[in-house]
Amino acid sequence: MHDLQKEHAFERGILVGLARPGISVGEARDTLDELALLADTAGVEVVAKVLQERQHRDPAYLIGRGKAEELVRQVATHRAGVAIFDEDLSPAQTRNLETLMEVKIIDRTRLILDIFARRAKTREAQTQVELAQLIYMLPRLTRQWTHLSRQAGGGTGGVGTRGPGETQLEVDRRATRRRITTLKKALARLAKQRAIARKQRADLFRAALVGYTNAGKSTLMRALSGAEVAIENRLFATLDSTTRRVSLGYNRDMLLSDTVGFIKKLPHHLIASFRSTLEEAIGADLLLHIVDASHPACEEHIATVVDVLGELGVADRPTMMAFNKSDLLRDPARREHLAATYPDAVWISAETGDGLDDLRWAIYDHLEGDRLTLRVQIPQREGKLLSELYRIGEILHADYEGNDVFMEVKLSRHNARRLLPRGRYQSSVSP
Repeated sequence: MHDLQKEHAFERGILVGLARPGISVGEARDTLDELALLADTAGVEVVAKVLQERQHRDPAYLIGRGKAEELVRQVATHRAGVAIFDEDLSPAQTRNLETLMEVKIIDRTRLILDIFARRAKTREAQTQVELAQLIYMLPRLTRQWTHLSRQAGGGTGGVGTRGPGETQLEVDRRATRRRITTLKKALARLAKQRAIARKQRADLFRAALVGYTNAGKSTLMRALSGAEVAIENRLFATLDSTTRRVSLGYNRDMLLSDTVGFIKKLPHHLIASFRSTLEEAIGADLLLHIVDASHPACEEHIATVVDVLGELGVADRPTMMAFNKSDLLRDPARREHLAATYPDAVWISAETGDGLDDLRWAIYDHLEGDRLTLRVQIPQREGKLLSELYRIGEILHADYEGNDVFMEVKLSRHNARRLLPRGRYQSSVSP
């Protein structure tokens, strides 16, 4: 697979955005600012930003011939080696722009793939990145062989026009499709292994951190678990899912998983490729939606995360919102607005530790708040079960008769399902 991440490291780059009907200039500027952060993460020095307003995408140059020629002059002025577009480019648009500008042309998806390729550490993440790269490259393979196709017959069709370029292109396409199929099967096997691992730890409550990239999820993971977690103030610092055991207090623990962050305009095939990593969120009992409260576009970030969770089919999963970086939000009116709009959210600072006890209590209350009173008959030989009930339940009454214990105990619904499955031990249930 072509190594994308080496192509524009430490290069000077110009960013190009497009404002169309339905996308205001302000929104386009915001996504261009986000593209700048992505470029910085990939090692590109941004020397200029260009924003074009158009009613429609230009089929040849995206931004129109006139604006493209202006961009040529900007490239020369700033001695840029790469132009990065905030929209996905067709193979023809990329070819036309490269021919006109004589610098590398990269679109948003390819830039994200570059970053993912740099960040992937585990076999699973590397497999996911390669799959996403191949899906991206498949429709663009024609560009590599057009010179041979022209030699074969001038593009007029008919007998004798099937030359070596077209043959090589078909060979490459078939090879790419086979590799895509192989990678999808490999990810399916890894997903099964994850499912088995989850079943083995099913006795613990599981929560997953989700949120916009750079919201502070990894910092929060370290603050709650005490475990060493790599933290970097750049987009997509986390690709591989990390799971740690976290104490909630009150003799209760949970498993907490970190996941890849989301951004605007995250390509659909990237979501599909990283679905196995995101299965930690898909299978969680509770989603902890972490929001950077200090970011001026945090409500847009919230909407983006909700949309991606919808694509994953988990929008209806129990979710708790936590506004992180509260120490950096210094506008009282802004805080009042967010608190009024999201009254159930917990306010924290993973960096300073403020509010973390409130967050632990909120999770514990979610876990234990919906409680049942059970009357159960348990053989005394089930010492481990009895010990667990005394540890996490509220024992209202207990009588020892013969070899059994007759007990009335209050438990959360989660723990009742886990420890006392229906039809086993229970004699009656009350709210």
